Amino acid sequence: MDAAEMQEHCLAKPGAWVDHPWDPSHTVIKVGPGEAGKIFAFLGDAGVGVKGGPNRDVADEWLHRYPDDASVMRYIGRSGWNDLSWAGAIPDDELLEAVDESYRLVVSKLPRKHRPEGWDSL
Repeated sequence: MDAAEMQEHCLAKPGAWVDHPWDPSHTVIKVGPGEAGKIFAFLGDAGVGVKGGPNRDVADEWLHRYPDDASVMRYIGRSGWNDLSWAGAIPDDELLEAVDESYRLVVSKLPRKHRPEGWDSL
């Protein structure tokens, strides 16, 4: 798994789009229209940042299962966000599932009018 493959997976989701809110080297994938769009994946050279659960306790399960390859994201980790490494013990299918869950968690918090059609059938 790498950033390009993960970006392709993310963009296959209804309403997903790429943004570079800070600079071109920081790629995020958002869902929702324009300014109302919310990040569901932070793509980096070493891994992906995802909403690991609705709260820190649930997200900590990743830290317990993969202590060398999962970590709490700086600044937003208290809200359940984790960094997951590409080149470690986390299997690709679990990385993809983590992004899928992050997408579901983020879209479910969007106002109904901003939720993409078909998101809940994934």
